[in-house]
Amino acid sequence: MGYVEEVFEKVKQKNASEPEFLQAVEEVLETIRPVVEKNEELYRREALLERLVEPERQIKFRVPWVDDKGQTQVNTGYRIQFNSAIGPYKGGLRFHPSVYVGIIKFLGFEQIFKNSLTGLPIGGGKGGSDFDPKGKSDREVMAFCQSFMTELCKYIGQDEDVPAGDIGVGGREIGYLFGQYKRIKTSYEGVLTGKGLTYGGSLARTEATGYGVLFLTEELLKCNGNDIKGKTVAVSGSGNVAIYAIQKAQQLGAKPVTCSDSTGWIYDPEGIDVALLKEVKEVKRARLTEYAAARKSAEYHEGKGVWSIKCDVALPCATQNELLIDDAKALVANGVIAVVEGANMPTSLDATKYLQDNGVLFVPGKASNAGGVATSALEMTQNSERLSWSFEEVESKLQNIMVNIYHNIDDAAKRYDMEGNYVAGANIAGFEKVADAMLAQGIV
Repeated sequence: MGYVEEVFEKVKQKNASEPEFLQAVEEVLETIRPVVEKNEELYRREALLERLVEPERQIKFRVPWVDDKGQTQVNTGYRIQFNSAIGPYKGGLRFHPSVYVGIIKFLGFEQIFKNSLTGLPIGGGKGGSDFDPKGKSDREVMAFCQSFMTELCKYIGQDEDVPAGDIGVGGREIGYLFGQYKRIKTSYEGVLTGKGLTYGGSLARTEATGYGVLFLTEELLKCNGNDIKGKTVAVSGSGNVAIYAIQKAQQLGAKPVTCSDSTGWIYDPEGIDVALLKEVKEVKRARLTEYAAARKSAEYHEGKGVWSIKCDVALPCATQNELLIDDAKALVANGVIAVVEGANMPTSLDATKYLQDNGVLFVPGKASNAGGVATSALEMTQNSERLSWSFEEVESKLQNIMVNIYHNIDDAAKRYDMEGNYVAGANIAGFEKVADAMLAQGIV
C-alpha cells in the first residue's frame, strides 16, 4: 500500500462520520499523488500528509443567547484552525443549520490550498455555527453574534486568525461580531474582514468572490481559444457570490439566465435583472418567487433544475454537492464548454470526472472562488497600513490575482503531464507551497 493510500485509510477510520471532509481529502490526496510519489521517502519520514490532514487546533463551544420572546436558546460554535504554515489562519464563518464539525473541517481543509493559490501569506481555517439567521430579528442576530464572539475572541487576532463571512454571515453579522470583539479586547484591529466601509472594510470586497470567478473564467476561455462575450451562462445560488458573478458576467458581455435559492429557481431568457435580484435578495431578503412576480420574462420553478437549461458556461455558486452526476450529463448533452465553481466543492467527484472525461473545461472552487479570500487579505493589508484603496485599485489587484491563479494551476498540471486537468493543477500548486513551508518549519 502506498503512502497516499495509508494516510487516506487512517483519515477514513478517524473521521468516518464526516463525508464532506473525506470527499475533500480524497480529492486532494489523489491529485497530488505524483508530487507525493516523487518525494515519498521524505514526506513519509516527516509524516507530512498526516500533519496536513489533521487540524492544528479544533475549537468547539456553546453559544447561549436570548430570543425576542425571552427564551434562552443554545447553539454550537466552531473554529477549525487547520494550517498556519504560510500565514495566520484565514477563512470564513458559516451560520447555517447544516453546520457541524465535518462541514467546518472540509471547508478549512479546502481553505489551505485556496489561500496558498492566492500567492498571499495566509493559512487555512474556517468556523461557524448551526445558528440560522433566517427569520431572526436584527436584535436576535446581534444577541447571537455577541455571545459567539465572546468565546471566539479568545482564539483570534490580526496576526493569529482572521475570520470573514460565509453563508449566513454578511455585513450585518460581521458588524455585530467586530463590535463585540472591540468591546472585549479594547483593540481596534483588522481581526475580521468583510467589514463595513465606515470601519475598515475594503471597497470591492462584497463583489470580490463573484467577480473573481468571472475574471478566471474569462482567462480560462481566452487561453483555450474562446471568448466569454456572447456566451449563455447558467448560475446557481442567489447569495453574494451568485449575484456578483451574474453582474460581472453581464459586464463582460455574457448573458446569465438562471439563479436559484433553497426553494426554487429562475429561468429568465432575456437575462437576469441584477438590480431586481439585489432588491429581492439583499434588501427584502425574500424568495425568488418575488423576482418572478416582478418580471414577465422570468419563469419560476420549484425545487432544483438550473442545470437542465442549455448554456455555454455553468457557474455553481450555491453550496457543496449541488451539481451531481445527472446534472453533469445534462450539461454535457446541452453542449456546455466550461464549468467553473463559485461555491466550495459544489460538484460531486463522479460529476467532476464525467465533465473532465467529456472535454469540459472544469475549474475547482479552491482556485476559481479564491477572489473573496484574496480581497480579504487585501483588506488586511489596508488595515495594517491604515489606508483605503479605491474600488478600481482593489478590482485591478483582484483581476491580476485571478489571472495568475489560472496560469499557476495550468502550469502545475502541465509540469506533471496532466494538461487541462485544473483540479490536479490547483491541488498541486496549492500543496507544493504549503509542503515546502511545513518542511522548513520542522515538526510542529
